[in-house]
Amino acid sequence: MPHLAARNLTKSFDGVRAVDQVSFAIPDGAFLALLGPSGCGKTTLLRMIAGLEDPDAGELLFDDVAVAGPRGSLPPEARRLGMVFQSYALWPHMTVRGNIEFGLKVQKLPAAERRRRIEEVLEVVGLSGHAARRPHELSGGQRQRVALARSLALRPRLILLDEPLANLDAHLRETMLAEFRRIHSMTGATFVFVTHDQEEAMAVATHVAVMNRGRLEQVGTPEDLYRRPQTESVARFIGRGRTLPVEVIGTQDGLCTVALAGGVLKVDGRAPPGPGWLCFHASDLAPAPPHGHFAGEVVNQIFQNGVYATELAPLGIEAETIGLALPDRLAPGTRIEVRLSGGWVIPREAAVSPAFAAVPPVRSPA
Repeated sequence: MPHLAARNLTKSFDGVRAVDQVSFAIPDGAFLALLGPSGCGKTTLLRMIAGLEDPDAGELLFDDVAVAGPRGSLPPEARRLGMVFQSYALWPHMTVRGNIEFGLKVQKLPAAERRRRIEEVLEVVGLSGHAARRPHELSGGQRQRVALARSLALRPRLILLDEPLANLDAHLRETMLAEFRRIHSMTGATFVFVTHDQEEAMAVATHVAVMNRGRLEQVGTPEDLYRRPQTESVARFIGRGRTLPVEVIGTQDGLCTVALAGGVLKVDGRAPPGPGWLCFHASDLAPAPPHGHFAGEVVNQIFQNGVYATELAPLGIEAETIGLALPDRLAPGTRIEVRLSGGWVIPREAAVSPAFAAVPPVRSPA
C-alpha cells in the first residue's frame, strides 16, 4: 500500500488556488521530488504534508490513514515526520549535539537512548567527531547535514526537505545530492524534496512530481518523465525537450502513425487519431542528407564541446526553433534535412492531475 497519498488536495490564498486538486500516491521508501518553477504550489503542498497548512478540500493519507481532510487535521507533532529547512534552522548557541538532542528531550527519551541516537545519526551523515562544534564553526554543507541528522534522530516516517540546497554553491550541492542518495538508501525512509532545479530532482529522486500553476501535471520515475511525458509543458520542461505539432493518423501496438511536414512516420506514443504533439529531445535528432523527416533552416550556431550547437527553424511547421549538434559551421539560412530517431506522441489537449495517480514501485538504489 502507498505510504503517502493525496486525493484532490486544494488550497487557496486570497482567492488564488496555490494547489489545485492535486492527487498522487507514492510507495513506502520512495524519494519524491516536487519539481516546478517558483509559485507553482510545491512548497504549499509540502506544508500541507507537514501539517503547517490545512487543505481547503481533499484528503491526505499516511499508510491509508487520513491525516488531513474533511474530518480535520492532525497537528505536525502527531504526524511523525522530520523537516529540513532551506535556512537549516539550527540553534546558534547550541552545539551539534545539543541541536540534535533538543527534539529527543521533547520526546522524553532516556539519556542513554539519546546518546545512542546522536552517535548513530552523526555516523550516518558523516559528522562523527563534530558533536561539540557550534553551527558557526561548520560549513554550509555540514550545517545541512546537522539539520538532516536532527530529523533522522526522531525516527520519522517522512523526511521533508524544503529547497535544502538553495544556499549552497555548486560543488557543495553535488556533494549533498550524493549524501541524500546515500542516506536515503541507508535509512529506507520516505523523502519528499522540494526543488525548482530539474537536475537536482533527476539526480536524487525515485519519483518526480511536476507541478505547474498549482496543478500536478505528471508524477512518475525520472525515466518516465523524460521518455513518456503526458503533457506538452512536461515534455518541454524536462531535459529541455521540444514539441512539434502533428496529426495522428492511427495507432497500433504502442506506435502512432503521424503526419509531419508532408510526410508520414511511426513514433512511440499514446494518442488517439487527431491533433497531437510530437515530443523529443536534441539527442533524438540527426542530420539526414539527402532526405529526412523534416527540414530546417540554420538560424545560429555556437561552437560548444567540440561540435556546433545549431539553432534550426523548422520549415513548413508552425513551431519555434529546435537544437541540433552539427560537426561543421554553416552559414545562416542553410537548409538541413533532419531525421528523428526517437520521440513520444501525446494528444494536443492532454489531461493533467488525474483523480488518483499511482506511480510505479520504488527502484532499487544504484
